[in-house]
Amino acid sequence: MKVLVLGSGAREHALAHALAQSRLAPEVWVAPGHDAMNDVARSVPMPLDDLEALADFAAREDFAITIAGSEDPLVRGVWDAFDRRGLRLFGPSASAARLEGSKRFAKEFMQRAGIPTAAASVFDDFDQARAALAHQKYPLVVKADGLAAGKGVHIVRTPAEAEASLRAMLVEGRYGDAGGCVLLEDCLRGPEVSVFALSDGFTYRILGVARDHKRAYDGDAGPNTGGMGAFTPVADVTPALLDRIAQTILAPTFAALVDEGTPYRGVLYAGLMLTADGPSVLEYNCRLGDPEAQVVLPCIDGDFLRLALAACDEDLGAEPAPRIAGAAVGVVLASQGYPDAPRTGVPVTGLEAARALGAHVYLAGVRQTPNGLVTSGGRIATVVGTGDDLATARRVAYDAVSALQVEGAFYRRDIARVTSEATWVDRASAS
Repeated sequence: MKVLVLGSGAREHALAHALAQSRLAPEVWVAPGHDAMNDVARSVPMPLDDLEALADFAAREDFAITIAGSEDPLVRGVWDAFDRRGLRLFGPSASAARLEGSKRFAKEFMQRAGIPTAAASVFDDFDQARAALAHQKYPLVVKADGLAAGKGVHIVRTPAEAEASLRAMLVEGRYGDAGGCVLLEDCLRGPEVSVFALSDGFTYRILGVARDHKRAYDGDAGPNTGGMGAFTPVADVTPALLDRIAQTILAPTFAALVDEGTPYRGVLYAGLMLTADGPSVLEYNCRLGDPEAQVVLPCIDGDFLRLALAACDEDLGAEPAPRIAGAAVGVVLASQGYPDAPRTGVPVTGLEAARALGAHVYLAGVRQTPNGLVTSGGRIATVVGTGDDLATARRVAYDAVSALQVEGAFYRRDIARVTSEATWVDRASAS
């Protein structure tokens, strides 16, 4: 059986690793991938922006299933392109992926379905949006409607800051079409958590729960990033709270999508704020998160490939619910200058030493040269330690990340440090 993964980051490396462990013994390919993934998969240097070419390639190579790692091809309709050819694509249709592709659509969907979320108003006119600022509570969240590479969410504390954000999006076009419509959203308070559920459109299973760290430096200081680390399990998400999340958020979300004629197949990522009034949705993502996937996947005591196939075939109910076992801590090693101007071309060594310590090393911003591995982007790798508990997993992760040698690179030293109580901060999703 041949399996194709779409993407090239640490998340896709983790996906390829999880698929390679399947009892179905698949041959795993990754497009475009990179040479450093060759420990578990074969890389194919194909761009992801030509959906028809990807579907033609999948048909020609007779892949049993294709799994989309990132949101861009899903939002642009890769599932639809594959479905027209009768090919399995693990991920939602373009219609269902609007939950991530449009913050406005997601907000209006949640309001229709009665799913708890922050109050918001929507504007596509700068003057009207500016006039509304006088009636807002601060801090306030200003969100670009579309995909903005993790930069389209601003938490502002004064009307002047809010006006500057609106001007950047609606007048200056900082995020292009993604910022042509904006949301002014109440800023929720509480600890944030990510819940992942797998659905075949009509049946769903919870895959895992994780908490990530967005800020670049220890103590949640510095600029927002794509993620500096994550861990699972999350102590404050008790079985009772997870059941509440299932009943008030997950089940109503999947049911409402069916009612609206867009059943959801694939992984749904619910980014939640655990407020004093209960869990509330900050955002939906239409795929596994990064770096959350790197800690969730190693803790699934089951066959992820079989689950993905069942989801594509609307047969998830025939598969046993995945059991979550143990703990995992993922620490991101980032290039000097990340996130604004990451340094590239720097040699990466110590990979085998890190893996010898028992860690998974999922590589992202690297490329192979005749002289060895060098950096090619901001986030170099996610180093994941696993164990029976978080303390063990954390020790493995930090021992291993310290074994990697990259001049100028840095990592946070406080991932999963606080596990028995949540840190309460004003936050909003940066995706």
